[in-house]
Amino acid sequence: MTMTEGQRVGKVNRAGWRPDRLREQREAHGLTLERAGERLREVAEQARLKGIPAANPQTLWQHEQGEVYPGPHYRRAYCLLYRATEPDLGFRSALPGEETSFKLTPMDDRLTGAHVLAVERAVHRIAPGSEEADHRGLQQRIIDAWKRRHTGGDPHRPVLILVGGFAGSGKTELARFFVQLTGWPLLDKDPLTRPLVEKLLVALGGDPNDRHTDLYRERVRPVEYDCLMQSALANIKCGISTVLSAPFIAEMTDPAWMQRLANRAAAMGVDVFPVWVRCDEQSMQEYISFRSAARDAWKLQRWDEYMATIDLDLRPAVPHLVVDNRLGTAVTLADQARQAMGAMYA
Repeated sequence: MTMTEGQRVGKVNRAGWRPDRLREQREAHGLTLERAGERLREVAEQARLKGIPAANPQTLWQHEQGEVYPGPHYRRAYCLLYRATEPDLGFRSALPGEETSFKLTPMDDRLTGAHVLAVERAVHRIAPGSEEADHRGLQQRIIDAWKRRHTGGDPHRPVLILVGGFAGSGKTELARFFVQLTGWPLLDKDPLTRPLVEKLLVALGGDPNDRHTDLYRERVRPVEYDCLMQSALANIKCGISTVLSAPFIAEMTDPAWMQRLANRAAAMGVDVFPVWVRCDEQSMQEYISFRSAARDAWKLQRWDEYMATIDLDLRPAVPHLVVDNRLGTAVTLADQARQAMGAMYA
């Protein structure tokens, strides 16, 4: 099951959708529909977004007229093109307390201090998920690591960051952003373990795309996570800070598991930071549909049944940090920070 770009959604189903704002932005920047499409493709390619939009004039006209609600790759590309957020461009209403304001933004690529502000705004999406969590400590380490890539020197102990959350929450995008800032290696569970998982499931008489049966949960998943954590320990034993991306739902909600990890890391002089990515159901379904992975087929075909197993208010049972990515807010800021850094280092 995939979501097509031509899927039509009425305005009544999209709170805050103002398609006229896209036309206002395009005209304010002196772009024709054809030229705007060319620029959309350019910024999407530069940002290496998955699913480069075709961006033909007819599709852009349908977006501006409110006939078609733009898919996630289009919305991200629009935000990069116009240097704006989704609420700025009228795609949705702002979340409570979300930092945003609508203005016609000039297209000025001169190097300024904007790259520093963009990075800080994106990193400050990391908030304390519990009173004991040191969110400022992780924020500062990421920003310092980004700066040290050009100045040298590291006053901190190595760090192990666990980026967890439900499927489609945006954890991989945010983990990649941390890596792009810091230069630390990324261990993403799916590409790291998928060949092993699929062959093991087949060897056990199961479906290679199974991620929901007892066979997977009881006999394959423990091996999958063991591979991930052994790889992480190999890095931190060498004093290499590492970012992990995986759901970590059972692990982060198990105080004993987390304590064992923290103890092993502390013995090697490494600090552990669990980061939980918060998201909403609509965005998760959209992300999962868009990536069209075979392992997600069961979830999409039985979405209500799948959601009945999920508690969107679930949080780790240990001191942790939270990145609020409801409606893609954190990913949008990360995109803009990447764009600013690309302009800086071009």
